[in-house]
Amino acid sequence: MELSDIRRLTGANLIMNRPGAAGEADLPPGDEGYIAALWRRQARRMLDAVGWSQSITAIRPFQGGASLAVSAPIDGLYAATEIVEWAWEEARALWDGAAVSELEPAAVAIRANIAEERNPALVAIEAAARARGVVFLHGEDRASVGLGTGCQAWPDDALPTVDDIDWDRVHDIPVGLVTGTNGKSTTVRLTAAIGAATGRIVGLCSSDWVRVGGEIVDEGDYSGPGGARRAVRDSRADLAVLEVARGGLLRRGLTIPRVRACLITNVAVDHLGEYGVMDLAGLTEAKFLPARSVEPGGRLILNADDPQLVRHGMAFDGEITWVSLSPDSEFMAAWLASGGEAAVLAEDQLVLARGQERIPVLEVADFPIGLNGAARFNLSNALGAIALADVLGLPVAAMAEGLAKFSGGPEDNPGRGNFIDLGGVTVLVDFAHNPHGVAALIDGIRHLPARRRLFLLGQAGDRRDEDIRDLARIVWDARPDRILVKEMAKALRGREAGEVPELIAQELDSLGAPRDVVGSADSELDGLRQALEWAEEGDLLVLLLHTDRKEALGKLVELRDRGWQAGMPIDIDD
Repeated sequence: MELSDIRRLTGANLIMNRPGAAGEADLPPGDEGYIAALWRRQARRMLDAVGWSQSITAIRPFQGGASLAVSAPIDGLYAATEIVEWAWEEARALWDGAAVSELEPAAVAIRANIAEERNPALVAIEAAARARGVVFLHGEDRASVGLGTGCQAWPDDALPTVDDIDWDRVHDIPVGLVTGTNGKSTTVRLTAAIGAATGRIVGLCSSDWVRVGGEIVDEGDYSGPGGARRAVRDSRADLAVLEVARGGLLRRGLTIPRVRACLITNVAVDHLGEYGVMDLAGLTEAKFLPARSVEPGGRLILNADDPQLVRHGMAFDGEITWVSLSPDSEFMAAWLASGGEAAVLAEDQLVLARGQERIPVLEVADFPIGLNGAARFNLSNALGAIALADVLGLPVAAMAEGLAKFSGGPEDNPGRGNFIDLGGVTVLVDFAHNPHGVAALIDGIRHLPARRRLFLLGQAGDRRDEDIRDLARIVWDARPDRILVKEMAKALRGREAGEVPELIAQELDSLGAPRDVVGSADSELDGLRQALEWAEEGDLLVLLLHTDRKEALGKLVELRDRGWQAGMPIDIDD
């Protein structure tokens, strides 16, 4: 029995619909329920002992363990983590038959920490914002009310009184959230391009940057709570589109408590085994968390081509817009016949549908990253952006303009379907990192002309062995002429160096891939160097880049700009 994680929950989350703290414990098969009940009981005792009798406890069982959460005031979240941990130690002692500690000494220590953490001004501002119907946010040692052009923010150590806040200047801006397994970053950027076509200043966060209007405010993976707060606290933004990744949702809960729209692109196996999410059903439940933020009159946008989303979407008590590449499916036909709304692919057009009405947005041929219809995953992303833009109040003309101008190059969509021509050698850089995403990418490029094809392939260490092997199988099914299996030293995540590449190489060998087809690379930059050394005019190099994507893209752009061709020297430092 082991406590694997303890964390603060700053908003509604997978376990309960309020802030607090949570932990996951690995429990012996057959005894999970008994031990979880003891854990919960001890938490209840301590909550009452420290004066938090109004706090609730919640248990979420999962295969091999359980999560326990306790609710707490927003100025008591660290103390709440202490309660979760204390309760676990007591429950384990009881189960093992060991002596348990006295309640009161531990309660005295936790009460002291509660008193030290207490921040009445913070709690008062939160309550005042809620009463006035504007968003309150807390994080990065700052509190804020309102969003974008209506935001006011202060450091934790210089909070005003409620009466000192100029509430007449405080308001929210329209916000759209995008989550899902694949396609989040591209869809966020497509929607932002649509907003920009109307002259709106869009606050955007994604796995590469926080951007406000045309300015990149900061670079890095900002698809979590910190990125969302950074984007919506910028006083220039009059619209926000935020990428919301699974990790941040499970680690901290919902960041923005009220939004105009939420889009879920798809759900596929990825990152299982973390925070008590062990299977596809649990992952789908996590992906639906942002749907709780949709305000009355807003909309949840779902991909009707994803069976998991259709199944879970039926439980949503609100308005839904569906997205589909197959508008003539039985479900979509019935939905539209009932007067429902959707964004669909109709023949060779991206279309908004309102019941029987069809509003053309853009010809597929005029959407650059759709590859004339071959890149169906990007057509789906575009439909999601159209639906999201529609709910956010953006006009059809702006949808057409924004999508048509989106080139998909390294400058506006780094690492997502970036094609670079190096003197007749075509290089495709993509972030695809799970079986679902890689399969969609391969399907999209299957008909691209190429004399030979190379794949640079690897995986982070926090994936299951079976998912890593599945990745290798999908790539080998495309029968490339060369596969370079890369080490990802920056993403070992608990594994030994060389362990993941060996798994991939073993799977390729078992599938019959010839030894002279499969090579190894010490890093992504080493893989780039080897790929270019192997390349000849007419070849297609598919580089699945993750940890060193920015450096690799920079080198490729530099080589392109100086007219590099196959056989010329390559200066790439690892």
